[in-house]
Amino acid sequence: MGQVEPWVSTRVDELHPAPRRRGRGSVVEGLRYVAGRPDLQLVMFMVFMLGTFGMNFQITTALMATKVFGRGADVYGILGSVMAIGSLTGALMAARRVQPRLTVMLVSMGAFAASTLLLALAPSYLTYALMLIPVGLAALTMMTTANAAVQLSTEPVMRGRVMALYMTIFMGGTPLGAPLIGWVGDIWGARWTLLVGSIATAIAFIVGLLFALARQQWHLPTWRQVIGRPMPVQVEIDD
Repeated sequence: MGQVEPWVSTRVDELHPAPRRRGRGSVVEGLRYVAGRPDLQLVMFMVFMLGTFGMNFQITTALMATKVFGRGADVYGILGSVMAIGSLTGALMAARRVQPRLTVMLVSMGAFAASTLLLALAPSYLTYALMLIPVGLAALTMMTTANAAVQLSTEPVMRGRVMALYMTIFMGGTPLGAPLIGWVGDIWGARWTLLVGSIATAIAFIVGLLFALARQQWHLPTWRQVIGRPMPVQVEIDD
C-alpha cells in the first residue's frame, strides 16, 4: 500500500517568528493603535452593541417562555436547542468564507435587529421558536466575521493587544447589559427585553452603514454584490 500524501504540506521556508514588543505601556499602545483605526472602532462598536444588548438570551428567552407563553423550564431548554440550529448553520457558512466582508457584517447585524424585533412580537410559542433560528444564524455570522476582520486587519505586532481589547469589549459587555435587561423586563415586561436589543443593534447597523457611505462614498450594493464582495485587509469599503 503506497504512502498517503498529506492534504496540506507545511512550507518551512515561509515560517518566521512574529515581532514582539515588551515593556510597560503595552495596553496604552493598543488603545492608541485602535484610536487611529476607525474601521476597527466600527467593528468593536457593533460587537459591543450586539454583546451588551442583544446577546442576553439566558434572560430574554427565560422571561418569554415563562411570563409570556406560560411554559416551564423544559420548554426553555428546547428553545435553546432550536436557536442552536441557526448558530450551527452560521458556523458552517462561516467556514466557507475565504475573507471577512464588511457587507456580511452589516447584513447580519441588520438581520439580527429585524429578526429580534419579530421575536419580540411573536404571537405564539411556535412562532417564537421558529424565529430563534434566523436570530442564531445572524448572531453567529456577525461574531465570526467581526472576529476574523479584526485579526486579519491588525498588524501582527499589535494583534494580541487589539484582540485583548476586542474580547474585553465583547465578553465584558454582556455582564454590563444583563442587569439593565433584567430591569427592563421587570418594569416594562418580557417583550421589551428583546425590543431593547433590537433597537440597539439597529442603531449599530445604521452607524455602520453611514460609516461605509461617508468613508468611501459607498453606494448601496445589489444582493449579488453583497454576497460576492470581499473585504480588503484594512476592513475598508471598496467600490
